[in-house]
Amino acid sequence: MLNIQNKLYIIGSGPGDVELITIKAYKILAKADVVLFDNLVNRDLLAIVPENCTKIYVGKKPFGKYVPQSDINELIVYYCKRYSHVVRLKGGDPYIYGRGFEEWAVAQRLGVQVVYVPGITSMQGIGMWDIPLTHRGTSEGVWILTGMKSDGSIASDLSLAVQSNSTVVIYMGMRKLSTIARTYVMQGKGDTPAAIVQDATKPNGRKVTCAVRDLVKCSREADMANPAIIVIGEVVALSEAMTSFPVKRHVI
Repeated sequence: MLNIQNKLYIIGSGPGDVELITIKAYKILAKADVVLFDNLVNRDLLAIVPENCTKIYVGKKPFGKYVPQSDINELIVYYCKRYSHVVRLKGGDPYIYGRGFEEWAVAQRLGVQVVYVPGITSMQGIGMWDIPLTHRGTSEGVWILTGMKSDGSIASDLSLAVQSNSTVVIYMGMRKLSTIARTYVMQGKGDTPAAIVQDATKPNGRKVTCAVRDLVKCSREADMANPAIIVIGEVVALSEAMTSFPVKRHVI
């Protein structure tokens, strides 16, 4: 019989750097009975959980094996019926292309209380590479789009975002670089600055910049791969425009 005190904690683990996890998330992990964790979760975070905590990998690797969402949902039901502190640990923020709200619905139907703990989403990590999401006089806002909808297509709002004066950030878009570049070129904006940032908050992170029309060529030459964020807009070139000397990135 379900204990009404049982809870599912849907937690964002942040963009990779373990020190970017929130204090609230840390405290919950420290008392977890079960942790269902994704591929993008830094495994060092699992050292926080109690020794007797059950840890289950339910990740999805690009172009590789993955645990179907239906199986994850079944695991949530199974463990939430049996344990009081079940953690669903996701990379970035669970409610930004993390399918976190789908899992919220599963727990709600079960009658389990859900506690959502936001995480720093991966696009915020680009700031560590001297790219702000907004800047007064340069970007009026941010469009956050997916490069991979459930049917395999890119977000239809891209054609609208191209016409705006806002920064465009695309998640899961590495397989759509040619479509992205073509969309901008067709709107006469092929010269717009763009960047691909891979593993933004990790010591081995990398960034390449180019005009948006050259995204495919630039990505191939630099051998960029997932997980990566694509950023398009004048903010990409701000650091070069505002400094007259080389700026090195420092990871603390």
